[in-house]
Amino acid sequence: MSYTRQNRIYFTPKIPACKGGVLASSKIAQRSSTELGHLIAGYRLCARSEGKSKNTIDIVTNSVGYFEGFLRSEGLPTDVTQIGVWEIRVFISYLQQKRCFSNHPFSRPQERELSSHTINCYLRSIRAFWSWLVAEEIIRDNPFPKVKLPKPIKKVIPTFSETQILQLVSVIDTSTLEGYRNYAIILTLLDTALRVSELIGVKMDSLWLDDGLLKVMGKGGKERHIPIGTEVQRILWRYINRYRPQPLNPNFDFLFLTKDGRKLTKGRIEIMMLGYGEKAGIKGVRVSPHTLRHTAAVNFLRNGGDVFSLQRLLGHSSLEMTRHYCELADVDVKKAHLTASPVDNLGFRAR
Repeated sequence: MSYTRQNRIYFTPKIPACKGGVLASSKIAQRSSTELGHLIAGYRLCARSEGKSKNTIDIVTNSVGYFEGFLRSEGLPTDVTQIGVWEIRVFISYLQQKRCFSNHPFSRPQERELSSHTINCYLRSIRAFWSWLVAEEIIRDNPFPKVKLPKPIKKVIPTFSETQILQLVSVIDTSTLEGYRNYAIILTLLDTALRVSELIGVKMDSLWLDDGLLKVMGKGGKERHIPIGTEVQRILWRYINRYRPQPLNPNFDFLFLTKDGRKLTKGRIEIMMLGYGEKAGIKGVRVSPHTLRHTAAVNFLRNGGDVFSLQRLLGHSSLEMTRHYCELADVDVKKAHLTASPVDNLGFRAR
């Protein structure tokens, strides 16, 4: 696939010697560049200094790196002063034709194309990087406001049924250290609707079992307190007192540890859940920590929780993000209307 660039007039950017940490020393300044590869490292440095989370930084830099790789493969410019609306639209067209997991090192390619949500995640991340370029005065003009991003398709995300949850936990051997830990992880995620990245960051001094609370560090460095149900309190008490190993490093006293006392990783939990999902024969839904989060949110609403409390539970910065789960729970609207019908509850008979 090859593309022709449109003619445009470019300018030489002003690159500040110290601004924002793009150029950290005179040596770096001497080999300053407006090539994407060089600037990705500068963004990472600035983002860290601003307190952005590792996950956010990785998402942005990985997306920009992917964009750079595409530009190189197509013979398009990788100098940010020469990348404009045309290159962005060509990249969007490429993403819209790309198959899921093509060129992936571990997963097999699939027939389905990338979802509009995945494409928008790539583009929003790259757009954030370009906003940083403007803020650092590396470029003057940001082409992204001139590009209309593809409208994401709203889909009802599958969640676990009660039967599937019971199938999932039934295949776990809870007589072993790792088995009981995994059992505790799955049910804690289901009860609290935590992101897996938040769960693995919970330390022992952030857990108050007697009060049924745990403290997590959410996106943007925002702390919040999460309630825990009585059953999960019992499970966590047993895990801590019977199965939890001593931490390898006392300064990193995380709640959930590997059998040799190290901090668990997000990838390890995802692989663990995939394995249990295959063993349980669960079909039609992705067996992942994030599906547990979706399931927890929807069941919270189905069981009588309100959207404002759910927003605090999920750590969403806006109610708009949380309303998505109201849509996921809409399969119960008819059932709810049977008991909450405004006319039926007026208490009179139709004439």
